[in-house]
Amino acid sequence: MKLVIAEKPSVAQNISAVIGAKVRKDGYMEGNGYLVSWCVGHLVELASADCYDEKYAKWQYKDLPILPLNNWKYVISKGKEKQMKIIGNLMKRSDVTEIIAATDAGREGELIFRLVYERLSCKKPIKRLWISSMEESAIEEGFKNLRNGSDYELLYQSALCRAKADWIVGINATRLFSVLYGQTLNVGRVMSPTLAMMVEREADITSFKVTPFYTVQLDLGSLILSGEKLQEKQEAETLRNACDGQNIIIEKTERKEKSENPPKLYDLTTLQREANRQLGFTAEQTLGYVQSLYEKKLITYPRTDSRYITEDMKDSIPALVKTTAGFFMPENVQPSINTVQIIDNSKVSDHHAIIPTMGIESYDIHSLPFGEREVLLLIALRLVCAVGDNCRYAETLITAKYSGAIFTAKGKTILEDGWKAIQKIYLDTKKEQSQEEKDTALPPVAQGEVYPAKATIKEGKTSPPKHFTDDTLLSAMENANNAVDYTERKGIGTPATRAGILEKLIKTGLAERRGQKKIKYFIPTHKGISLVTVLPDAIKSAQLTTQWEEQLKKIEHGTLYPNTFLKNISLMTKDIVSTYEIIEGADTLFPSNSKGESIGKCPRCGVRVLANKKGFCCENRTCGFALWKENKFFTAKKKKLTKTIAAELLENGKVKLNGCYSEKTGKIYDAIIILDDTGGKYVNLKMEFPTKKGR
Repeated sequence: MKLVIAEKPSVAQNISAVIGAKVRKDGYMEGNGYLVSWCVGHLVELASADCYDEKYAKWQYKDLPILPLNNWKYVISKGKEKQMKIIGNLMKRSDVTEIIAATDAGREGELIFRLVYERLSCKKPIKRLWISSMEESAIEEGFKNLRNGSDYELLYQSALCRAKADWIVGINATRLFSVLYGQTLNVGRVMSPTLAMMVEREADITSFKVTPFYTVQLDLGSLILSGEKLQEKQEAETLRNACDGQNIIIEKTERKEKSENPPKLYDLTTLQREANRQLGFTAEQTLGYVQSLYEKKLITYPRTDSRYITEDMKDSIPALVKTTAGFFMPENVQPSINTVQIIDNSKVSDHHAIIPTMGIESYDIHSLPFGEREVLLLIALRLVCAVGDNCRYAETLITAKYSGAIFTAKGKTILEDGWKAIQKIYLDTKKEQSQEEKDTALPPVAQGEVYPAKATIKEGKTSPPKHFTDDTLLSAMENANNAVDYTERKGIGTPATRAGILEKLIKTGLAERRGQKKIKYFIPTHKGISLVTVLPDAIKSAQLTTQWEEQLKKIEHGTLYPNTFLKNISLMTKDIVSTYEIIEGADTLFPSNSKGESIGKCPRCGVRVLANKKGFCCENRTCGFALWKENKFFTAKKKKLTKTIAAELLENGKVKLNGCYSEKTGKIYDAIIILDDTGGKYVNLKMEFPTKKGR
């Protein structure tokens, strides 16, 4: 018997149908010599800080840094204990001789499976199902060519290092800055550099000074020539007066024929960017749509960073293109199919580019939800365009000189639409125009011809940088080292994680999406700007984070030891904790949103405890410390928790309470109330009795 572990129930069902495991059980499928179960995402995760020591339940500066080093602990994800138990029982079955890892074929998928395998102390041999499509044929082929689990050990180590590095930076930096500045400040290895880029862009926009400029234009009747931008209006006026009514001689006409190659296929990031530009979808929405399309067997594996396919796929492309073209091309128009343009084995690592599958042939795509349908159409369009012919066009430049100034006009004439004819068909269905369609052809003009000119001045203003959208911020994350060439890109985050980072920035109150138009833009909040202001470069530097991502790749390729990477992360964290000094003016950067009088310092995190209607609560909401006025401990003694009592508890850790009532005996007594907080959901109190004289 072979046990197959998938990442999701839906994927497990697809696999079960292909391999014949059709008998449904509780938490798994069985049949034809297979057991098929699933993980429901992460079943095992890194333990929280308080699992290492109860004292870490309190956020205290003195406990930092928290570094598990070689003593990492793991826990079963909350609410998933039942499924973990089911998989554990299946792995222990004596008739199970082999485990097949069928989680998503990527870094995170490998981590999901291996953490379960390790947690259950399983020693049975592993085989790996590595596929890029959920089509039946792909699953069948994958099971015929199962790979050894050991081949992915380095991928697992890379994924584990990523998770541990995020834990070290996230736990320590978040606690450090939250405690020092008195409120929850989420800090992350990838999230903080992304926020820093956003804040820097906002600063550029705010500091931008609009500058007017002036362009002298010469109207020659059938042609308008434009001069260079001039900063001074008087200079433009002088030039206009000099040219107006004069005969202008065409000095030069240049015509060059050029071609524009078809676009590359989509990887996840370019698809998310295009869906944002064309449809206004956020990166997270697009990721959700493509994951659903993948599970419906309509597209190939989406979490890829490649924009090419491999040589072995060559023969299947023509039929796929013809089927795909039927979505938006007339029946009497046959697309060109230049498959060689999209093949490059050297630029495909774990997975090839995102393309439709032949599953679309028999699927009613109009039954798909709007978002999924529109994204599928984008993917289909890109495939047909990518194998299309070059777009050929003629570019014309006309030049004239007068009064020491140069005037030009540029035009563009399409000679052969090529792949852009396909794009135009799609855009016509959206009632949109591409930028190229707005370009105009110039009239025939010969060198030496003379035209009388009417001169005018066109006024303009310089424009500030634009706010980041999902499209442009994803691009900035992908090219954080400012490299353009594909082979040199060293971005922050991965295609699979960037969308989640953007949403977390919003969820934690560090950024917002704004705008009335279809495409929203990002704005850092005051809190986000303040956080970037106080963060050291080691945490907010995009360049440093790209180096870490590159090191994770080296771990995956076996050229860097995992311990070396984690040691460097730990040393950096120690250095930040030991050397960081609080920035002056913190009250301005992080004004308190809480109302109430301060009665003392929080014993958990050192931030102010404020009095309010219901009790006495820590200003730092992540801390959770609160002494409630409606308190059973005091009510049972017919006493009230007053501000004076709470303040003394905070200052001395104890307070003497006279005249307490005992419900059990009906007597009155004196007691010492001790603050015995262990950092849990509720604050613990205990009681001691004062020693009587003579005893």
